[in-house]
Amino acid sequence: TKQKKRHMGDTKHFCPVSLKEDFVLYPGLQEHAAKYKEKIYYFSTPEYRDKFLKNPEEYVAHNEPLQAPPLRVCLLGTHGAGKTTCARQIADKLGIFHIQFEEYLQELILPKTKKKVGPLFDEEHEEDDNEIPILSEELEDFSQTMTKTETEESKQEVELTDKEEAIKANLVDNVELPPEILDNIVLDWWKKEPFRSTGFILDGFPRTSDEAKYLSEKGLCPDVAVYIKVEESDILDRLFPPRLKKWKDRQLKKQEYKKKLKALKAKIRV
Repeated sequence: TKQKKRHMGDTKHFCPVSLKEDFVLYPGLQEHAAKYKEKIYYFSTPEYRDKFLKNPEEYVAHNEPLQAPPLRVCLLGTHGAGKTTCARQIADKLGIFHIQFEEYLQELILPKTKKKVGPLFDEEHEEDDNEIPILSEELEDFSQTMTKTETEESKQEVELTDKEEAIKANLVDNVELPPEILDNIVLDWWKKEPFRSTGFILDGFPRTSDEAKYLSEKGLCPDVAVYIKVEESDILDRLFPPRLKKWKDRQLKKQEYKKKLKALKAKIRV
């Protein structure tokens, strides 16, 4: 016998409750299906199915079709693959937000750390430029009464909160961010304005299988996930020249600093 054609609900194979409650297109499962007005609806969880059956009119289309959520994209790839460049162009073309995940983490702790942290920024500590004005002061008054304690106090790190410590550990040592920290960061992009109604391209997240699992467990489904794959030689050609220039500039600055310091110390001895 010929099987009758199934009449799908307004949201097709997506969960209508997830769309209404969370504004997310979450694929429904056949085992969580229900029939209403000769149409079949699929749901992401049995709880959402029960919620639909209690008040189905709240989740179906009436005079106008249901509004689909905006585009949400996850753009992945190794460091130097060109994710940020591509993400900026896509965001500009589609009129959605561009969120660079690690840069966003840096901005959260920058008011406390005063500088960016991580392997790319901590390759070599800069010389302490505060020593030169201290020696200049000593040269003027021939004394050792410079308020060095003030300088030492300014060097003391500002105490970070638990959330900021976790973010710093992630940036510096690649320590996994706990779910409660991700809740304070990632949920807003799906559930709060202006991201909720505009859409975004998320550059560099998720980075691990645990972070991908976190998105799945929270029901935060991107519409598209793109992984940019490039050859190692291409990454080397792209990243090595600017890194080498930065290293040369740092070495030159260090030599100039040492010359100034040596000259000042010689004047103090005289």
